[in-house]
Amino acid sequence: MKIEIWSDVMCPFCYIGKRNFEAALAKFPDRDDIEVEWKSFRLDPAMPEVPRYQENMYQFVAARKGISYDQSVAMHEQVARMAENAGLDYQFDKMLVTNSLKAHRIIQMAKTKGLGEKAEERLFYAYFTEGKNLSDDAVLTELGISIGLTATEVKEALTNPVFQHQVEADGAEASRLGAKGVPFFVIDRKYAIAGAQPGTEILKVLQTAYAEWKKDNPGLIHVRQGNTCAPGNDCTN
Repeated sequence: MKIEIWSDVMCPFCYIGKRNFEAALAKFPDRDDIEVEWKSFRLDPAMPEVPRYQENMYQFVAARKGISYDQSVAMHEQVARMAENAGLDYQFDKMLVTNSLKAHRIIQMAKTKGLGEKAEERLFYAYFTEGKNLSDDAVLTELGISIGLTATEVKEALTNPVFQHQVEADGAEASRLGAKGVPFFVIDRKYAIAGAQPGTEILKVLQTAYAEWKKDNPGLIHVRQGNTCAPGNDCTN
């Protein structure tokens, strides 16, 4: 059963939602039958790479939302507590606000190598905990290499238009499916979960969707692999 997850690596609730989803999946007995695909969703495509107040998240949000600096600090402290409850360490004092397009380009390249989830996790941590600048090519090269990409592949991701087109296609697809924001989970194209729902709620939806999926796939069998011989006397262990 396929689960598609739209997120932005600079969305605080997306990282929390990822952890909640992982907690639900860990309690799901049929998790080996689950295929997860991460998809791109940019919350602010028009944001410059170096926005005003880039080095001060509190001031950036205060100006953007038209609230006071103290209100912004209080709001971020509340989000940090939510993150802590999910096992995450948000360092808003370190965060560098930027456009997320380049990070999504890296994710799209990583997906072609089977490294999509690894890229999401590394980029989330780099942004929310380490305070890395995710619009800096050198930083992105370092992060890409750390998950298993080569420097050449990172450069390809950052320069080849096909990867930006894939980012944009993901965003357009999310809109067609009714996503108003992220995180946005689509399960078997029948159920959707919007926002960072608790793991217990995600688990309930997983169980319901999986029961229906299994009913629709009656020929599915579970195989425990052992020593085998294939046609042509090709025996392996």
